[in-house]
Amino acid sequence: MQGKIIKGIAGFYYVNVDGKGTFECKAKGSFRNAGTKPLVGDDVEIDIIDEEKSLGNVTKVYKSKSRMIRPACANVDQALIVFAIKSPDPNFNLLDRFLIYMESENVPCIIVFNKDDLASEDEIDTIREAYINAGYPIFFVSVKEKAGVEALRDLLENKTTVMAGPSGVGKSSLINLLCRKDIMETGDISIKTERGKHTTRHAELLPMGDGTYIMDTPGFTSLDIFGADKQSLKDYYNEFADYESSCRFADCVHINEPDCAVKAAVSDGKISKLRYDNYLELFAQLGARKN
Repeated sequence: MQGKIIKGIAGFYYVNVDGKGTFECKAKGSFRNAGTKPLVGDDVEIDIIDEEKSLGNVTKVYKSKSRMIRPACANVDQALIVFAIKSPDPNFNLLDRFLIYMESENVPCIIVFNKDDLASEDEIDTIREAYINAGYPIFFVSVKEKAGVEALRDLLENKTTVMAGPSGVGKSSLINLLCRKDIMETGDISIKTERGKHTTRHAELLPMGDGTYIMDTPGFTSLDIFGADKQSLKDYYNEFADYESSCRFADCVHINEPDCAVKAAVSDGKISKLRYDNYLELFAQLGARKN
């Protein structure tokens, strides 16, 4: 019997089988012996042990079109990176880390800023311009006001989308709106730290409709950039590409070199200073890590 893993907790895999429901399964020892394990999102074959109790064993994992380390998941078509525009204030360094990581995994990204009802038009415009010019679709929504969600839902249709972002930005509440029902527990914001309480403790695949799934993941407060080093970091800043050919040096990293067209574009307002400052910060961090 074939199905899809929608959740994995403590060695148990919950496999959804069309028309049959969800089965609680263990993975056969052959997976452990091979040093592999199934992931949420994997299409699998299971043997039924007890149909009445919905128990089974995962016996085969089919080849996946994508596999990610963090969050650990498979068969993802795109990522929805969710931040709040206020309360808590966005960490743009962390946002760029998410984008770089997803690009290194060849996963297209959509950026969502929640709580746009708390921000001014100038704040929204600055962020929108920075990331649209970088080539990312960006949406501003208010989960509280239930605004801006319909256009976002259209981009998720017939895809498996992994949702990621820090705690306290409204990911679970957004999922409830996207799925049109309360299926996720939501948490409060700590008044002292303005950080969210972790309400998602494991990756879980949630159905939004035929062929449409969204995967909630635990909140992140940090993220390593596995796919980048100092020299390759500039390649993840897509807005640099239009100017790099005009730099004096072919190997310009756009920091201290003279006649750098990228730095000139930043000075002229053609490249977002917000994004460029993030680039400088990440470049320095990667340099320190190598040392």
